[in-house]
Parts: sequence; C-alpha cells; structure tokens
Amino acid sequence: MTPTYGATRHGLICGYSFEGGAPGQALDLAQALLWLQGPRAPGDFVWLHFNLSDAAAEAWIRKHLPVAPEFFEALHEGSRSTRIEDADGTLVAVVNDVAYEFSFDPAEIETLWVHVSPHLALTARLHPLRTIDVLRQAVRDGLRFASSLAFLNRLLHDQGDVLVRIVRQATVQVDSVEDRLLQGRLQRQRAELGTLRRVLVRLQRLLAPEPGALFRLLRRPPAWVNQDDLDDLRQATEEFSLVIRDAAELQERIRLLQEEIAAQVGEQTNKSVYTLTVVTVLALPINIVAGLLGMNVGGVPLAEDPWGFWVIAAVVVTFTVLAGWWTRRRRDD
Repeated sequence: MTPTYGATRHGLICGYSFEGGAPGQALDLAQALLWLQGPRAPGDFVWLHFNLSDAAAEAWIRKHLPVAPEFFEALHEGSRSTRIEDADGTLVAVVNDVAYEFSFDPAEIETLWVHVSPHLALTARLHPLRTIDVLRQAVRDGLRFASSLAFLNRLLHDQGDVLVRIVRQATVQVDSVEDRLLQGRLQRQRAELGTLRRVLVRLQRLLAPEPGALFRLLRRPPAWVNQDDLDDLRQATEEFSLVIRDAAELQERIRLLQEEIAAQVGEQTNKSVYTLTVVTVLALPINIVAGLLGMNVGGVPLAEDPWGFWVIAAVVVTFTVLAGWWTRRRRDD
C-alpha cells in the first residue's frame, strides 16, 4: 500500500518500516502500532511523518507512540533554533527548513520537529517543506537506512544540500545586481539586496545548530548510537557550519553593495540639490528686481527714462554674474 499525501487519518502523511537494510515498506498507523509492538531486530525502525495542521495528529501521537515529553515541549516553545538534544536516550531535534515553493521570502522558513529512538523516527511539520519531501521521495524510490540515526543524518545532509542551493541562487542574484550596479542602473537593486539579506540573516539565525546542545550530544551520545552514525552526525553538522559561513560571507558582500548603492544615490542627490541651488541663486536677482518694479505704486525709478530698461537689465546681469561667481566659488571650496 502506498499512502497518498495527507489523506490518512490523524494527520499521517506517510509511514515506512525499514527492516534488515531493505528498502522502506509503506504502512498505515494501525500497521505501525503492530510493528512497534512486535519483535524487532537491532537497526530496524519505522518512520512516521505527520501533518500538525490536523488537530488530531498531536493527540494521537501522545496517546499511542512512545515519544519523550521534550518533543511536545519543543512543539509549543517559542524558540525554534536548530538543535539536537538527548532526552533520556532519545534524540529530539528541531530543524528549520524552507517551504516547498521557496521564493526568497523570510516568511517561507518553517520548522520540522523530529523524534528519533532506536526503533522509531517521528517527524512532524505544519506546512509542506522541501527537505522532508525530497527525503520522502527518495524513500519511495528505494532509499535504505541501517538505523534510525542514519535516517536523521540523511535528513540533515539533505537540508544542507537545500541550503547550499539557496546560497548559490542568492549568489547568482547578487552577481546580477552587482553587474547592473556597474552599468549604472539602480532601479530595484536596493530592494532586491534588502530581501536577500533578510533571508540570509534569518537562515543563519535559524539553521545554525546550537553549539552547546550539539557538543553535549557528541560528547555523551545515547547508548544505542554507534560510532559510525555519530561520525556521520558530526560530519553533517560540520557541513552546516561551512554553509552558514558561506551565507555570512554573502551577507557581508551584500552589505558592501548596499553601502555602494547608498553612496551613489547620495551623490546623485547631492548633484540634484546643487543644480537646484544654482538655478535658484541665478534667478534670485531678476526675481527681486521684477518684484520691486512690478509693484503698482508711484515713484518707480527710471519709469520715464528712455534708457531705464537697459539700466535695469545691466543691474540684473551684473548681480546674476556675481551670484554665479559666488556659487561656483562655494562649489570649488
């Protein structure tokens, strides 16, 4: 039986059992409970993936599955930073991932909760996520796991691959913005860079594993974790660190581009203000003279003088030249 996406009761999206290193076999909730109650060989486990937007999912998990209380605490606490903790011999992980249709929107970063014990791997999410769906498809295609921790390691590796692609796509966008900046086109570059920087900052803040919890786990792992799986977990976290470092370097590059764009915009603004100032200063003498001579009162000088116009014009030109000379001197200074 191949369960359809999101069609199972109690929020189950998919379920698979892994026995003897063979590919996963699809099962439903009833079959999963029977499997967990029966005899199990070392390394065999069942994977259940739930949709928490179904109100019955959490209640069913609490009632029927041997899940540590720390898992439910992680579901409802405010902090969603990526971490892996040892909870009385089981592993509780909070993994942040991107939405399936990710479009560089900070709001499209969601959380996946994971509970891993020797014979049970439980994952739960509120919205469709790219990494877990990639892993689900790989399991349907015949991917095998030697243990439940190997499943968690594969999940972390897949998430690292998704993050690498995001950083690579962001780098391409930054390269494009930089090329347009060199060409002198500044239409939407500041907005694009701001969006990219917000996404990278949130990715770095949420995806970087908490070093304290990870250090404690690697130093004192549960007794059922073998050394090979522990080395794979250490490698997965090191890959995360490298990708987070690349994201931090890209943030610094974006910041420098934003500063360069701000400097160019400020220079253009200064040029515009200077041009407006020059025009205002040059027009000031003629506006003053026109205002004085245009008053409808008696005693306007040179009103009867045949050379009056040329005298006034000479005065206006003289003061305009003086104003232009003063403005140019101020600019040179």
